[in-house]
Amino acid sequence: MRRTIILALIALPIAIYAQYRSEVWSPDNGDGTYTNPIINADYSDPDVCVGASGEDYYMTASSFQCVPGLPILHSRDLVNWEIVGYALKELYTGDAEMVEHFSTPRHGDGVWAPSIRYHDGEYYIYWGDPDFGVYMVKTKDPAGEWEKPVCVIKGKGYIDTTPLWDDDGRCYLVNGWANSRAKFASVLTVRELSADGTRPIGQPVIVFDGNGTENRTCEGPKFYKRDGWYWIMCPAGGVPTGFQLAMRAKSPYGPYDHKIVLEQGKTSINGPHQGGWIHTKYGEDWFIHFQDKEAYGRVIHLNPVDWSSGWPIMGKKGEPVTTHKKPRSCSSVIVNPVESDEFDHPVMGRQWQWHANYDEKFGMPTAFGTFRIYTYKLSEGWKNFWEVPNLLLQKTPADEFTVTTQLRMTSKADGQFGGLIMMGLDYSALVVRRIGKEFQLVQMTCQGADKGKAQTERVLATLKPTAEDKIDYKPGIHEDIYLRLKVSDSKVRFSYSLNGKTFTDCGDEFRMKEGKWIGAKFGFVAAESNAKADRGWVEADWIRVTK
Repeated sequence: MRRTIILALIALPIAIYAQYRSEVWSPDNGDGTYTNPIINADYSDPDVCVGASGEDYYMTASSFQCVPGLPILHSRDLVNWEIVGYALKELYTGDAEMVEHFSTPRHGDGVWAPSIRYHDGEYYIYWGDPDFGVYMVKTKDPAGEWEKPVCVIKGKGYIDTTPLWDDDGRCYLVNGWANSRAKFASVLTVRELSADGTRPIGQPVIVFDGNGTENRTCEGPKFYKRDGWYWIMCPAGGVPTGFQLAMRAKSPYGPYDHKIVLEQGKTSINGPHQGGWIHTKYGEDWFIHFQDKEAYGRVIHLNPVDWSSGWPIMGKKGEPVTTHKKPRSCSSVIVNPVESDEFDHPVMGRQWQWHANYDEKFGMPTAFGTFRIYTYKLSEGWKNFWEVPNLLLQKTPADEFTVTTQLRMTSKADGQFGGLIMMGLDYSALVVRRIGKEFQLVQMTCQGADKGKAQTERVLATLKPTAEDKIDYKPGIHEDIYLRLKVSDSKVRFSYSLNGKTFTDCGDEFRMKEGKWIGAKFGFVAAESNAKADRGWVEADWIRVTK
């Protein structure tokens, strides 16, 4: 394993990351057109705003319990996007009780359906946490540091929040409701906030009710004003099968007329809805939204918007497009959200998230051009990885792709293991586990991890250590190995190599399964059940995503 010390990099800022071009999915066709999805990865419930320059666009999306949270993506043309940071370092900075609450995986909780807005020289993100209330963060630089979260409204059931600053400076907030907490749903409410958007000064008013109609599950509202009309755009009809509504009124409190402005129709793009409308400096209108692709998560599409009828008819006459002319812009750069990682920087790559609030004992980058993940101490009687917080994971980037990593498993005690995992409600991992003075290559698989089902294990090979510590004090043994997973049609096949050249297929084929409100994610796992032993670790030299 490479051990070149890259001290010079430590002094460099995060901006050293070069623009990344994916080998497995890039929507820009290079001829002035694009192909949907513009991001073939799970950025659920996206929202987008125009930046201060009018040439920059910023997107965020639901991050639920994953940390860091609230991803910030940047584009100059609405087609080519890159990850530039996160608005939340943890859930929720400054509130010790909540930081502790999210120190263990809270699958499906946390950040739901955020909105991002530029107002009066600052960028704002609002979101609903269904268990704690409505939160807001703000900054002057969306690619930089964001202020600590502010609790705008405390309570259960609030989700999918969007502010609107009116022409007179007054601020209104629209939100949906989580039936799982409030015990009612399919309604949208509007209330007035203080002008700075930090607290409610008015009572909520129900402005739309989808109960008992085709508009059931109306949620994810976005609030706009155009030509004297107040507009709420929201999905309805359910996540995989629903459609996009637009509604308008002369008052923020309604009453609102409504119309379906985007639906699957005769296309293969199911449930096209929930996202953000953009009016560009060039006079064009676009809508960014998601499509639910089950195990792959909710991927991002871009559709043109036609206002000629007085309503925002999206796509081609209300049906989503697959290929279309790109938005007019000043940029011709092709860039995609980063996937591969050489671990050559002294900071964690922007594609990675933990499954809970970060603890430094999870792991950290090194000065050796590697990333180290320490073995997590599993609780007595553990059954599977569902409650393990130190899973270092990223989103799947395409329908078909291959992930290869070079790593070293260092073990200080019997039973310590680590390797590569595809995680969801079901999961499968290819790991190296110490047994005595040797290692085993093991496939660990669980069907129904969220339901507490026990994982199964299949021993695939026995491996001699590639190195042993010569000292007497707490020596470790090491296994240098290459692990690979290949994804096609939601199915995963594993292989391994001892020289990085010849790979041997191993284990059983595994069908990916989405997580709780998120797509399946891949990355690293390292754990053990020995509470008293010194931790072992996985040290990843690199991970590469290829065709």
